[in-house]
Amino acid sequence: MFEERIRLSQLRDRIVTAEEAASLIHDGMTVGMSGFGAAGDCKAVPLALAARAREQSLRITLMTGASVGYEVDGVLADAGAISRRMPFQSDKSLRNQINAGEAMFMDLHLSEMAEQLRDGFLGPVDVAVIEAVAVGEAGIVPTMSVGNSAVFAALAKQVIVEINLDMPLELEGLHDVYLPLSRPAREPIPLTNAAQRIGLPYIPLDPRKIAAIVVTRKGDSPNKVLPPDADTTQIAGHLSSFFSHEVRAGRLGSSLQPLQAGVGSIANAVLHGLVDSGFSGLRMYSEVLQDGAIELLDAGCVDFACASAIMLSSEYQTRFFEGLARYRSRVLLRPQEISNHPEVIRRLGVIAVNTALECDIYGNVNSTHVGGTHMMNGIGGSGDFARNAYLSVFVTKSLAKNGDISSIVPMVSHVDHIGQDVDVIVTEHGLADLRGLAPRERAQQIIMHCADPLYRDALRDYVVKAGARGGQTPHLIEEALAWHAHYRERHSMRDIQTSPPASPRIPEPA
Repeated sequence: MFEERIRLSQLRDRIVTAEEAASLIHDGMTVGMSGFGAAGDCKAVPLALAARAREQSLRITLMTGASVGYEVDGVLADAGAISRRMPFQSDKSLRNQINAGEAMFMDLHLSEMAEQLRDGFLGPVDVAVIEAVAVGEAGIVPTMSVGNSAVFAALAKQVIVEINLDMPLELEGLHDVYLPLSRPAREPIPLTNAAQRIGLPYIPLDPRKIAAIVVTRKGDSPNKVLPPDADTTQIAGHLSSFFSHEVRAGRLGSSLQPLQAGVGSIANAVLHGLVDSGFSGLRMYSEVLQDGAIELLDAGCVDFACASAIMLSSEYQTRFFEGLARYRSRVLLRPQEISNHPEVIRRLGVIAVNTALECDIYGNVNSTHVGGTHMMNGIGGSGDFARNAYLSVFVTKSLAKNGDISSIVPMVSHVDHIGQDVDVIVTEHGLADLRGLAPRERAQQIIMHCADPLYRDALRDYVVKAGARGGQTPHLIEEALAWHAHYRERHSMRDIQTSPPASPRIPEPA
């Protein structure tokens, strides 16, 4: 059985238990683990490591591609084994520790982590743990993601490989691993088409670095994406209508530009909405392919899709594995430093669709912090795409917590994406095209088209009073975050009131 999975006979002598492999990881080490959005993450070594951490003092710096499943972040966090974490996470237990200051979290742009590792800013990688379909003389064939696995393998002192027998061998050939040269001798990334293959179908690795191989049989944790609802269907409809308008105006072709959609139910619903939009010949250049991407491929709307990971619900994962023969020529997985690379995103003219926690009246976006202080998941790749996209779109429902929170506020409590990086904001109520608008004009469009009627009058009142004070971007500084304070104190933003400005205008600068 192992001959086709472990293709060097001498490597078969390195098959050990998860406990034996985990014993290579010691207190204070930096460990890079495969996984991106719980796709292609490690299944056995983290559990063995957590069991040891419950018995002895063991805390590590954990690096991954993006978020990983509970079996990595959750189990290790519950065992008290994570001292530092980067660059992204989505586990409740770990999130609580981060917000309590018990685990230090470095929220990084996903495109930058490989660079910072390569340049030595983040310290050495002691051990890499990588899930694989197979391993041979030339390197490792990953499973459902590439993420940061290639740079971890290149830089780690030792590598542990988890061979997952539940992952079909037919995944081989689905990967395109390209590693940029070191600076300053680096050449341009030779990628001019989303469907272009520029790298290797495996992660290159000297087999002498492989210290242990663990055999597992376990699928990826299913992506718990919610099906489209009335609000997300409306958001998708507004965006489809906008794309059609852009085609009629001659700013987009009939097959649009390469699409990127962020992680989450709303972004996934937007993709589902494109199935009946009439668009065809689409391509995707994204960081993650969710259920909506598979639906578009099956419907014939998308000709080709590439990303760094494929993260699916149980239903769509089964569909994908059963249809691998027809997907193999239409899907590629790349390292995240390529899937999220600013140079490539700008060159290809990507249309980026990402999710906001909240937006303010001037187009600034908070995608990470609840109430300005508490980390949700992280910035992920949204910054990579927003700054460099042909069109940068942010989607959100206009309300949260049954209407007690307005997602459109006077000032966001934390800024991840400045207004200059945000072209379009969409809620279930409508779409605000912010291109070419000054701040005061942006405020009118966002309130009119995106805010819920429950909060529109209060937002308009704020704009009038702030505008009376003057300024390029008018604010009542003493009240700009009053909506968030009101929610903190009363568990609702309802009935928020703003007071008159202290003076009709502020003095001109000297």
